[in-house]
Amino acid sequence: MKRFLTILLTTLALTAALCVNASAANFDSLAEELAAIGMFKGTADGFALDQVPTRGQAAIMLVRLYGAEPEAQNTYRSGRITCPFTDVNETVAPYVAWLADAGIANGTSETTFGAGDPCTAKAYTIFLLRALGYEDNSDFTSATAQDFAAGLGMMDTSAFTGAFLRDDLAALTYQALGTDLKDGSTYLLDSLIKEDVIEYNAAFPIVDKIEKSRALNAASEAACKGMSANIDMSMAVTVSGKDLQEMDRVEHTKIDGKGQIKMIMDKNPQMAFEMKLTADGQEEEAKMWLRDGWMYTQSGETAQKVEAPELAELYQELMSAGVAKNSGTSMLLFLKNISEKTSGSDKIYTLEINDAFANLMNSMVAQVLQESGLEEDVLGTITIDNSAITYTVKNSTLRNANLDLGLSLGMKAEDAEVNVGISLQFEMDIVASGSAVKITYPDFSDFEEVIGGADGPTGIYGALIP
Repeated sequence: MKRFLTILLTTLALTAALCVNASAANFDSLAEELAAIGMFKGTADGFALDQVPTRGQAAIMLVRLYGAEPEAQNTYRSGRITCPFTDVNETVAPYVAWLADAGIANGTSETTFGAGDPCTAKAYTIFLLRALGYEDNSDFTSATAQDFAAGLGMMDTSAFTGAFLRDDLAALTYQALGTDLKDGSTYLLDSLIKEDVIEYNAAFPIVDKIEKSRALNAASEAACKGMSANIDMSMAVTVSGKDLQEMDRVEHTKIDGKGQIKMIMDKNPQMAFEMKLTADGQEEEAKMWLRDGWMYTQSGETAQKVEAPELAELYQELMSAGVAKNSGTSMLLFLKNISEKTSGSDKIYTLEINDAFANLMNSMVAQVLQESGLEEDVLGTITIDNSAITYTVKNSTLRNANLDLGLSLGMKAEDAEVNVGISLQFEMDIVASGSAVKITYPDFSDFEEVIGGADGPTGIYGALIP
């Protein structure tokens, strides 16, 4: 069953790679790219990505996104506009003055802007929507702004559980640059280039990623609504370290598998997954279905079911992100590079992920450990040793996804330390997508129900981890 868990989570991870809408990670590389086009500037402490941004810093970013930084500086220095607030220093004053004069941003009172106050995720999301041409109380309200932005393919900032940091501000800004303006004429960065606010040569690395991501996302749209795919995977695991008696141990395991996954995305998400596994010479067949908020699993003679509404909601959220407007911007956060080549009538996209993806994995694992009641220091830092994700598009439709991933992690207990290295090759050949996908279910009447509770299995973790 544990091997089944590994395959299942790997499948869902690759599926999410098609239509990811991730929460915050550490986006140092994005801050550097924004700095290269003059959009993001550091402090005396560098980019200070671990600090909370102020409303004054957010005001500066907003003016730059409007392409109005030179105008704000010139009109303020010439005295044509003045800053109506008493709590704004001379560095921030030109930006706040321009925003106030244009009626884009208000103060916290008639005389204060709150320039030194923390900028919240909601406030910055609203700023970005305004820069894209959307209007308060017409396109969105303060209460709906974050959901509205998520519908455009941007991060769902309502899901942030910690403080909103400059790191998050950089990521949201980066996404906004690849998001269409309200009028649909182009995306934000392209509009700033056309207005001669940003030089094309400086912006080309970002433009290249945006346009290739958008093309790939358009080809993936049908697959994010429904997908039937054949799966071929191979995973090698090396475990080394010291056991409780301080003896050095090294173990190698190789798992090969072939199978099929079918997914249907609507108001009632559905999935059917089956795979034949060969591990260390032993064969096992694993199956899983998701329907009506229930998950059914079958491995050998064991057939179980567990109510899993949270899994259905997560699955729907991941997949529905792929069909959101501008959702190609979602994957931008994790792309170090994306290349495109033509082979006959096919287009092949190769993605190289950045360090933010590893940071996100570490955050997700820490959350799982916390929810399962385990100590967070049981698992050390996950390091991605190598990664390559390749997509093949035929006739403008995604037909193949291939993942080659190497990662390592450390685990420890009171008297033992273990290092784990994982090498994974995973391929999906998509044979049908969209409304063409149909799922036939077996009779689940004999499946044993797994009951959750404080002292028993809880949700998906209890169902799959014996």
